[in-house]
Amino acid sequence: MKIQSKVNLILIIVFIIGIFCSGIVLSNVLEKKAENEVTSQAEILMQIANSVRKYTNDRVQPLLLPQLDTKQQFIPESIPSFSVREVFELFRKNKEFEKFIYKDATLNPTNLRDKADDFETKIVEQFIQKPNSEPKHDYRTISGEKQFYIARSFKIEQQTCLHCHNTPEEAPKSQIATYGKEHGFGWQLNKIMGAQIIYVPASSILSNAQRSWVLMMGVVGIIFTVILIVVNQLLKKTVLLRIKKIANVAEQVSVGDMNANFDKQSKDEVGDLAEAFNRMKYSLEMAINMLNKNRE
Repeated sequence: MKIQSKVNLILIIVFIIGIFCSGIVLSNVLEKKAENEVTSQAEILMQIANSVRKYTNDRVQPLLLPQLDTKQQFIPESIPSFSVREVFELFRKNKEFEKFIYKDATLNPTNLRDKADDFETKIVEQFIQKPNSEPKHDYRTISGEKQFYIARSFKIEQQTCLHCHNTPEEAPKSQIATYGKEHGFGWQLNKIMGAQIIYVPASSILSNAQRSWVLMMGVVGIIFTVILIVVNQLLKKTVLLRIKKIANVAEQVSVGDMNANFDKQSKDEVGDLAEAFNRMKYSLEMAINMLNKNRE
């Protein structure tokens, strides 16, 4: 195998090993980056949801509460959680957030739509055990589809929230008529009652990471190809062609052509080799001349 082939083979092997290792690391980094971006977006949405919740609780509910005791038809717009869910559904019409799903996962909700499932119940219990814990994010599978979730604790921080959730006797009559007395009561101020959770299909996160990975690997592949071409050209020009010339001159000298000369060489390793051949040629020429004189 020639030197150029050996160099190319070594470079290709190094590239394959490097691209394999870096590909694994880069895939994990890009996936984490995509998760962090989604988490940041979800936390902003939760802040918006809490703003809607507070506005409904402070500004809308006081206007509607008097009607809840007199009307048989319950007005869901008076409930902050309902307003948050409806606003979020409108927000999901933006293409960027259409795959986000919001849920106030509560252990004892008025509307069973907000009832925490077994998985969400464990998250809420963890928040209850550690009230000051940071928001959680990880993966779970729902109906066979992998979902990425972001969850933060949901705490009752305003006394007015207890108007509908303290006891059935204090709750609006229309609420009792609509949802009954069995659930949604016994809430306590400054106690964690549930978790705000946003779900995003894992495929969305992984596809974004995969697109970035393919792009980065493509760039790396192009860079390697350019490096391989440049190395081959430099190797050919600075080493291989010069060695080939030295070999041709040495071959001519070996068959007795003492007029063959090495060109002027650069001051590098190949130049040193050519100088060594020049000295050997002169020594050989002197030895031949001495031998011919002795014969005469």
